[in-house]
Amino acid sequence: MTVLLHCFGESGNAYKAALAMELTGIDWEPVFVDFFQGATRSAEFRRINPLGEIPVAETPDGVISQSGIILDWVAETSRQLGWETPEERREILRWVLFDNHKVSGVAGPLRFNMNFLPPDKRQDQVNAFMAMRLGSALKVMETRLAERPWLALDRPTIADISCCGYLYYDEPFGFARPEYPAIDAWLDRISTLDGWKHPYELMPRGLPEG
Repeated sequence: MTVLLHCFGESGNAYKAALAMELTGIDWEPVFVDFFQGATRSAEFRRINPLGEIPVAETPDGVISQSGIILDWVAETSRQLGWETPEERREILRWVLFDNHKVSGVAGPLRFNMNFLPPDKRQDQVNAFMAMRLGSALKVMETRLAERPWLALDRPTIADISCCGYLYYDEPFGFARPEYPAIDAWLDRISTLDGWKHPYELMPRGLPEG
């Protein structure tokens, strides 16, 4: 069965799922969701995912939502980018949760507010606060990656795929790769993995380029 990933190119959370499946060779295809026109709020979409969020994957094991759970399914199904022991799984999960709460959970709305909201609705104070929170989380990653090549284990895992989800986008959101040399080198390492592609190569965009 081909996995159907409901997604759109601007979503870093969807990118995590798409990239993980691409890297592990899982057969999948994108199903474009017109997020910017309110598609995730529609009754049709809510029947697929009552949470009204992207990504959603239709898999042989059922419909799965939330990027971290999809990543867990990819690792378990493909037996790649995952764990060999319960201790390793917990260490991977630690970084996936860190990402969800402190990296992607901040970078996503900050990038949306800075780039996709109409200018008259952007709030500089809110964005400054979120940029401060994101910077603090990135410093944690920078320190970790200055000591080791991968976040969770001695090899790439879904923890790395989760934490990189928003960091390849060009739109400004308070992250500049030269300011974080260890993260920059880590992103380069990920991009050399067989099958790596930029988010806009994997999924259709919801907005015109530029």
